[in-house]
Amino acid sequence: MELRLDEIVARFGGEIVGAGDTAIARIGTLENAGPGDLAFLANPKYRPQLKTTRAAAVIMAPPAVDGPAAAILTPQPYLYYARVAQWLNPLPDPEPGIHPTAVIEGEVAATASIGSNVWLGPGAKIGERVVVAANCSIGAGVEIGADSRLAANVAIYAGCLVGARCLIHSAAVIGSDGFGFAREADGAWVKIPQVGRVLIGDDVEIGAGTTIDRGALGDTVIGDGVKLDNQIQVGHNVRIGAHTAMAGCVGIAGSAVVGARCTVGGGTVILGHLQIADDVDLAAGTLVTKSIPNAGSYSGAIPFLEHGDWLRNFSRLRHLDAMADKIRALEQRLAALEKKS
Repeated sequence: MELRLDEIVARFGGEIVGAGDTAIARIGTLENAGPGDLAFLANPKYRPQLKTTRAAAVIMAPPAVDGPAAAILTPQPYLYYARVAQWLNPLPDPEPGIHPTAVIEGEVAATASIGSNVWLGPGAKIGERVVVAANCSIGAGVEIGADSRLAANVAIYAGCLVGARCLIHSAAVIGSDGFGFAREADGAWVKIPQVGRVLIGDDVEIGAGTTIDRGALGDTVIGDGVKLDNQIQVGHNVRIGAHTAMAGCVGIAGSAVVGARCTVGGGTVILGHLQIADDVDLAAGTLVTKSIPNAGSYSGAIPFLEHGDWLRNFSRLRHLDAMADKIRALEQRLAALEKKS
């Protein structure tokens, strides 16, 4: 696809600097872009690259600065870049139909595309224009909404619901049993049946290798617009609010509730039964050991220690500010005594 700057601005807004008929065929970085490429400047530290970029035009925040011959000025260049990149790189339209090696025991819309070796269980329903790639396993009673896409080797267990326009990447597992066991007096474990479901809203993306456990009694719920990176573990009965985004290797223990519009950095661990408010930002590697009732940015982790030592040290950490105030007061008193002497 080839576009002109004035066509892009007509669709997404913004202000053109330079020639509106500048032709754009690809998106590129400031450093590596060439003729016909549209680059973007979102981080000010890359501003010096404007003088050397070979891009035909650059998306940037106003005001315009010396650089390429043409630019699009917008308050949110990274968001603008995302929208242009989607327009330039549309997903291919799948060929409707069911591969002859697929085993279909449910209902498939006429416009859906079902790949090789797919199994669709009894009572399952596949919506309009859904794409299910090779080797997916979709259990009994599963429903997948219109325009959703499953990459190869996705497994969705019985009874789970997936909304419209979702994207689930390879090796994701939706609806496996939650980790629920009761302990016998002799130490043996007795499995607790996991009889809930996973309910996934609209416009959700789930990364490769991510696993979402079904509820033990109620349901595990993933809200509209949630974005989950690769290799995330979501425990049973977890609820994630709309438009929350999580980076890779996050672990959420059972029955935790994460609010809407949160961001969770990679490797973060959220313990079970905690409540995280809306609009909370957690830095990478944060260990969340208690509920967060207020919006804001949080970070921190505790080194691994023997449990008794950890408890003693952590209890002292909670009083560091008060201890620092006492130390400053003592220093001031000592300085006053030294002056008298």
